[in-house]
Amino acid sequence: MFTYQAIRAVRYARFSRGLATAVNQGRVPAALHLKTGQTFKGTSFGADTSAFGETVFSTSITSYTESMTDPSYRGQILVFTTPMIGNYGVPHNEAPCDSQDVGVVLESKGIQCAAVVVGDVAEKYSHYTAVESIASWCKRHNVPGITGVDTRAVTTLLRDQGTTLGRLAVGADAALPAPAAHEYWDPTLENLVDQISTKEPYELNPTGEIKIALLDFGAKANIARSLVRRGAAVTVLPWNFDFNKVRDQFDGLFLSNGPGDPQQCMEAALHLRRTIAEWDKPIFGICMGHQIIGMAAGLDAYRMTFGNRGHNQPVLALASSGSIKAGRVYVTSQNHQYALKLQDPFPQGWEPFFINCNDSSVEGIKSTDASGKKVWGVQFHPESAGGPLDTIEMFSDFVSQCKAHKATAGFQPSFVSEATVEKVAAAA
Repeated sequence: MFTYQAIRAVRYARFSRGLATAVNQGRVPAALHLKTGQTFKGTSFGADTSAFGETVFSTSITSYTESMTDPSYRGQILVFTTPMIGNYGVPHNEAPCDSQDVGVVLESKGIQCAAVVVGDVAEKYSHYTAVESIASWCKRHNVPGITGVDTRAVTTLLRDQGTTLGRLAVGADAALPAPAAHEYWDPTLENLVDQISTKEPYELNPTGEIKIALLDFGAKANIARSLVRRGAAVTVLPWNFDFNKVRDQFDGLFLSNGPGDPQQCMEAALHLRRTIAEWDKPIFGICMGHQIIGMAAGLDAYRMTFGNRGHNQPVLALASSGSIKAGRVYVTSQNHQYALKLQDPFPQGWEPFFINCNDSSVEGIKSTDASGKKVWGVQFHPESAGGPLDTIEMFSDFVSQCKAHKATAGFQPSFVSEATVEKVAAAA
């Protein structure tokens, strides 16, 4: 005869969920050390190596593969606030290069963050596109991870005191004392954009209807994918390439996202200042590209306390342009530590485009109608790739403007010359 307590115990055992990580006494220990003095202990997954980086958190609840391959996370120890990570595994990361894709499924060819911190890593995964676990994926790319950490506590610290330098110590290193303050590596002191940007120009979808130059500050693949799927031929250029040397070959200029401090890219901002002054074709920038546009316009960029990273940031449109309507709130995907300062008055010929509904930071700027220019910059990611699609049509707006300008100028649509990349490379 079953007692009430026995029945309750059976029901609890049947319906409760333990950690997705298997309990294994032989697991390798790991520790997350923060420069501000806190240490969080757990167990290792991924590569058996230790790593330094800037410790940041993301509030996204899905698309961990897209986040980890986003070049904007380069040099950062990525803390996921979602309790369990890895449940749908990792897909095969290869795709064709054609009018529909750009060679990869995710945001780049490999993992970009320095290390990963999760509360509970799923060793077993289930998804029809998955080919491996997040642990084996991290191991292949020599990226360490730690699980069993109270990521709520880590996030609270980072939210209150700001992003901080850290070290993920694995194996024997986990038993050692935390590094001294001067031993922590600060990735923001390096030009991370120069490390991640393409070194040579290359072309995507060469038979596209219009020609777009993409300045690569660490571009997510879905930016180029969103352009080629709308009929654009995209020539990807190094971040510090002087676009003014070849600008007459293109119908529009796009500035991508990227990691680190925008002040490291002042060279690009000075090139762009001349482009904006002398060129009247459409220009669009995202994230780092938005900050470069702002600096070219005369605005200052500053470092935020903990930045905005996640797929749930609301922004208010202050002006209307194309598919964007003033007064509407859009939910956006974001990944940035720096932002443009809001000032009054704004530089002549410019106006605020979006503002963050949570912290009132500048989320977009645009050229005024009176300026005669067609320039937009947004801090968020309209291409989403894991986030909401509220602003995806901004890509259609940009491509439409490029086509309209080309038609107004009296040019007929034509195929891209096979010699475009050679000409651009010769001008470099």
